[in-house]
Amino acid sequence: MTAATRPVPGEAAVLERAGTENFSVAALVLGRSTRRHLLAIYGFARLVDQLGDDVDGDRLAHLGRLEEDLDRVYAGGEPEHELMRRLAPTVRALGLPRDPFRRLIDANRRDQEQSAYATYEELADYCDLSANPVGELVLHVFGAATPERIARSDDVCTALQLVEHWQDVEEDFGRGRIYLPAEDLERFGVEPGDVRSEAFRRLLAFEIERARALLDRGAPLVGTLRGRARLAVAGYVGGGRAALDALAAGSRKASKARRALATLVTFARGR
Repeated sequence: MTAATRPVPGEAAVLERAGTENFSVAALVLGRSTRRHLLAIYGFARLVDQLGDDVDGDRLAHLGRLEEDLDRVYAGGEPEHELMRRLAPTVRALGLPRDPFRRLIDANRRDQEQSAYATYEELADYCDLSANPVGELVLHVFGAATPERIARSDDVCTALQLVEHWQDVEEDFGRGRIYLPAEDLERFGVEPGDVRSEAFRRLLAFEIERARALLDRGAPLVGTLRGRARLAVAGYVGGGRAALDALAAGSRKASKARRALATLVTFARGR
């Protein structure tokens, strides 16, 4: 199916990638009820991304209709999209706040209007919309959403979002998006879309270490959690560390074995 003919995805299409996403992989170590809640949140996040990136037609209008569906969930009504009907019992059972869901929608609205970022601070603000809300919602699922933990989670989630951007520099450029801050491109003498030069390699090394420092700052979150929740969050942190190591070594993705080892090391340090 081409980009010109992609309709609004249904539940099955959105969850099709569940076996390859970090979010769902982490969910596999949890009990059935917690896994169901996490997958409902995951499904919402994936749906928002697909509406913002892939569907045909007016994407802002699609996102607007999704926000109306979110309003129905919080008003106690019946949502229209099947994934929103999956989400509604989770929202009500756990008393999840609305704001993180709204921010995920706003991130994709920004994608329709902004394709480049002047400064790192501007990019970090985007990550606060596009990534941090997911971590906050995960903490609510665990019953662990204190202000201190949310702050640590924000560092972890921003770092993970940066990792994804640095993995996909060439792909994003082909889609007309540049997440490398313009100030950094200028500092290292790199032209947008240049991924072959020595200057780009120096820039990427700088961005990798910036994300690594942020991930390390958020990593103590693992030690504040217990049991399967700790293991799940260690999976996010460890997976991010493995991805950064792979990028630094010149590989786009880390192997499953590397991610598993990094997860175990992160879990052990959290103890």
